[in-house]
Amino acid sequence: MTPDQPTIAEHDPTTTHSLATSSDHRRPALLVLEDGRAFSGVSFGATGETTGEAVFATGMSGYQETLTDPSYQGQIVVATAPHIGNTGWNDEDDESRRIWVAGYVVRDPSPRPSNWRSRRSLDAELVAQGIVGIAGIDTRALTRHLRELGAMRSIISTDDLDVASLTEKVRRSPTMTGAYLAGEVTTAKPYVVPAAEPRQFTVVAVDLGLKAMTPTLMSQRHIDVHVVPAGATIEQIEQIAPDGVFFSNGPGDPAADDASVELLRQVLARRIPFFGICYGNQIFGRALGFGTYKLRYGHRGVNQPVQEVAGGTVEITAHNHGFAVDAPLGRDLETDFGTARVSHICLNDDVVEGLELRDGDRLVAFSVQYHPEAAAGPHDAAHLFDRFTALMAAARPRPQTTPPAEPPDEADGIASTGEVR
Repeated sequence: MTPDQPTIAEHDPTTTHSLATSSDHRRPALLVLEDGRAFSGVSFGATGETTGEAVFATGMSGYQETLTDPSYQGQIVVATAPHIGNTGWNDEDDESRRIWVAGYVVRDPSPRPSNWRSRRSLDAELVAQGIVGIAGIDTRALTRHLRELGAMRSIISTDDLDVASLTEKVRRSPTMTGAYLAGEVTTAKPYVVPAAEPRQFTVVAVDLGLKAMTPTLMSQRHIDVHVVPAGATIEQIEQIAPDGVFFSNGPGDPAADDASVELLRQVLARRIPFFGICYGNQIFGRALGFGTYKLRYGHRGVNQPVQEVAGGTVEITAHNHGFAVDAPLGRDLETDFGTARVSHICLNDDVVEGLELRDGDRLVAFSVQYHPEAAAGPHDAAHLFDRFTALMAAARPRPQTTPPAEPPDEADGIASTGEVR
């Protein structure tokens, strides 16, 4: 068998092949892209039908964190690693309250989990949460297709196995461009993640699709984290009197989220230290006056090289984004709030991976496009949370100290008013 030969029958827009599978207990399933290309497989997880933007994720581990990342809302995720599910599903590694992917595509699911923390199989968890998936397809061929033609709408079905019918359905489904999704994944009400003692800072984290590891890492750095929903107002933030404000990762098109942009502009106008991650980086870019655009197929995985522009340091980082900031490389830009510049770039394609805002020589806000909180790793960029605490410490007003009064010189004497002359 040649390296690119599919292991089972594969559809294309003009040819129909019969399904070949040894998994008799699974139902036949079909994945169809909006350009008409289709792949036959078998059901994995729940049965039924689901639509979403097909994207590929290159991580060889960390599928539980990927599936529970709210940034994947509205997307059908293709795992490029061929063998998925070996460690099962545990009760510790969820990044949010549920699985958010619209569907899951794998090549070779593990027949049984093998890990001391596993409580059930990946397949069982997908069934329990109603997530429709497909297994047994040539994920390498699908990934190459998406890489060459770009992320596109897709559909998985175990009910309707007609390519023409599914192609029509997927072409009627919504696109990711123009989609505001942060409101669908945000917390319903505010909550607090308390700081490890001794408490040193208070941060308001605006939940645009927050991953649980983010407030956890802040808490370890002695920060009280007040998580507020998307749509919070500047008045609500000021009532908490934070030392800093954080905007989280999240799904959807940042160009469709004017409310978050306006909120951040109000934060910056008040000189409150700011840190943003992923979607928060894109909102920061818009608040500074930059545009955003959709990437051809995005960055999703745990092996993306990013370089810090100033020092040249390279870190291997975790990514999950389909949009990016359109900012000039190598030059500063004056904004309403200070001098902005690109601080990090992706070494694969020069995509903007970080921004910073300075008032003179003083840093007042910064953001990164990647995920320094990545629970599944890598952890090269975790130091950015320390940078945030240093930013907040530097912004605190210094206590006013008055030198001790010296006794009056008897030669000068005392004025009749009692004042020292």
